[in-house]
Amino acid sequence: MYLIIGLGNPGEKYDNTRHNIGRAIVEAFAKKVGASFSPNKKWNALAAESKLGKEKFILLMPETFMNKSGNAVGPAARFYKIKPASVIVIHDDSDIELGRGKLSFNKSSAGHKGVESIIRALKTQSFWRFRIGIQKKRRVEAEKLVLQKFAPAEIKTAAKVIKKTLLALETLVAKGTETAMNAYNAQ
Repeated sequence: MYLIIGLGNPGEKYDNTRHNIGRAIVEAFAKKVGASFSPNKKWNALAAESKLGKEKFILLMPETFMNKSGNAVGPAARFYKIKPASVIVIHDDSDIELGRGKLSFNKSSAGHKGVESIIRALKTQSFWRFRIGIQKKRRVEAEKLVLQKFAPAEIKTAAKVIKKTLLALETLVAKGTETAMNAYNAQ
């Protein structure tokens, strides 16, 4: 069983911001597999259970702000008895250009506050991360970039990486993390 987390900030104010691309991907994946989110007050998150083939997974969107994501992820992982190696975090990465993504395992947070919070909650960095690029062609500091909405010209590029990540998520659930990483990182 996998725990798949889409990071972002809750509320309409943050919809379609670069920081919420992880949350947008998990919402799109839920729609694709026919899963519906329900509020879980214990974890302060929206959660959905589903499966592809025989493999079950939990989708989670923390309703905390980004830097408190671990407050939702830690309790959910413990409740479902999911080991960190079966935790998949999808988040924005300001070091990667928009339109690109990378699946990695056991990496430092590189300053991402949501990831730092999850590392503290799980007491390890040994989990999987889909790092979704949000950086502009002309580099912008992360603090100024993350809460920006995508420009009309960038929406098509963002949609491509979202589609690519959705396919990789399906591969991950059906065929495992290594197969997904090889296919996703090769593109």
